[in-house]
Amino acid sequence: MSTPVRTIKKYPNRRLYDTETSTYITLTDIKKLVLDNVSFKVEDAKTKDDLTRSILMQIILEEEAAGTPMFTSEVLSQIIRFYGNALQGMMGSYIEKNIHTFMQIQNQLQDQSRQIYGQNPILNSDTWNEFIRNQGPSMQGFMSSYLEQSARTFLDMQNQLQSQTRNLWGNFPYPGFTPNGTKPDDGETKS
Repeated sequence: MSTPVRTIKKYPNRRLYDTETSTYITLTDIKKLVLDNVSFKVEDAKTKDDLTRSILMQIILEEEAAGTPMFTSEVLSQIIRFYGNALQGMMGSYIEKNIHTFMQIQNQLQDQSRQIYGQNPILNSDTWNEFIRNQGPSMQGFMSSYLEQSARTFLDMQNQLQSQTRNLWGNFPYPGFTPNGTKPDDGETKS
């Protein structure tokens, strides 16, 4: 049985209205819904357009402005470069799968700690966060290793696609195009 999706309406005055509680809410309240794994959608009160992604991006912007940002300028620049690129759709899927894998690793670590310590109420999310913070260097090393491997896999896939594209288009008689990407010599005749 699926849980009904909670509807939040956004009005022209930029206020957000939770139809389940019949109250106006803030971005902080929406962030709490996300943290509590509540299914919701934000829609324009007038046009019924889905604004969920836009609202989630606003929350990310606020989080990035406060405290330690998750994204460096270089990462954001690289993400922007993928917009309009042929690999844009693939990149979104790649990021989503990596986040999903990261969450699976986190859940496995939590399950392992429960097996060792049981359902100890002392080991709440704050304790878990403190443990992860104290394990920073080793966790960073583990995640860096995973991400480097993931990046190598992505680059290998990109190289395979380029190679397949060269092989595919190299069989067609396009002037000035050669399968290996080099320009024809001046002595060669172009067809």
